[in-house]
Amino acid sequence: MAFSAAGHSCSIPSPGIRIVSAPSQNLFLLLKPSGLTRSVQLARIQTDNVVQMLQNHHPHLHFEIIGMTTTGDKILDTALSKIGEKSLFTKELENALERNEVDLVVHSLKDLPTSLPPGFTIGAICKRESPHDAVVFHPKHVGKTLTSLPEKSVIGTSSLRRAAQLKRTFPQLEFKDIRGNLNTRLKKLDEKDDFSAIVLAAAGLRRMGWENRIGQILSPTECLYAVGQGALAVEVRARDQEILEMVSVLHDGETVLRCIAERAFMKHLEGGCSVPVAVSTTLKDFQLYLTGAVYSLDGSESLRETMQMNVKFPLENEDGPNDDIQHVGITAKNIPHGAQKAAEKLGLEVAELLLSKGAKQILNVARQLNDA
Repeated sequence: MAFSAAGHSCSIPSPGIRIVSAPSQNLFLLLKPSGLTRSVQLARIQTDNVVQMLQNHHPHLHFEIIGMTTTGDKILDTALSKIGEKSLFTKELENALERNEVDLVVHSLKDLPTSLPPGFTIGAICKRESPHDAVVFHPKHVGKTLTSLPEKSVIGTSSLRRAAQLKRTFPQLEFKDIRGNLNTRLKKLDEKDDFSAIVLAAAGLRRMGWENRIGQILSPTECLYAVGQGALAVEVRARDQEILEMVSVLHDGETVLRCIAERAFMKHLEGGCSVPVAVSTTLKDFQLYLTGAVYSLDGSESLRETMQMNVKFPLENEDGPNDDIQHVGITAKNIPHGAQKAAEKLGLEVAELLLSKGAKQILNVARQLNDA
């Protein structure tokens, strides 16, 4: 059995892994894995985290990590939103999965399309790290906030979603595209005067051990986050019951329901990296809340709505007929299907509400302008 990991198709992704069986007294549990990985430091760290969790549950397995470069790693001189490849950091890894060269692929969930290729499913979503965006400031601006930066200060971000919202919230600032992995972007920030600050996912900075570089966490009132941001997903072959069973122990119930709602919202809007779509979710007392929003590229137009849904349902018999039902690409046998259906319905209803108020026109114009 093997698995590899991919990272962000809207930012920078996570690495992959190979799993090799180790000697065990339970010989019937032995697997014969092979695999690959993306050679990005953050990807490797995220992969290591998932491997460690799997190792804790399955001590009879040995996990070997090897390197791989994806399309998204090679194209560094073009904004991600303009490349036009939905599976920028996932395609090569899925090809290996399809050829049975690997059995698992670890991704940053926000990089996975809401519609997976036939034959694949997300078999596990790990407990979510902070989904919020963080601001890292140039050394000469340490201690400041976006509000206190000098007028016309340049902020670096590779995300249309972030830029659209921050242009709206901080109109006195300017925003410029910045590409590269975390190490590269921080080096560009620190060693040059091109940027006063850059905006990154807080989760990536924390996983890299760079939490001390975070100068400001953006609240949902300042900047809603990306669908699935902060969560790691394990992609597998949909019919591989043995692997599905093995990785399912990593599912975090709250994270799964929040991400189902977010992905359903995105899918119904037909959104992606080429348009500014943003979300925020919370789960409290079995009430799931979803805030969804769409923006024009310059942030001048926006639609934002919040709805809630009850997700308190009993766990069905795991041997029932709905075992392998997917919800926006996710298979989660150990989470009540009623709750998953409710979460998916919530995402659809928020999307429908925004569409009824003109979201499609805003997104179409944003897509056309970005393509141009």
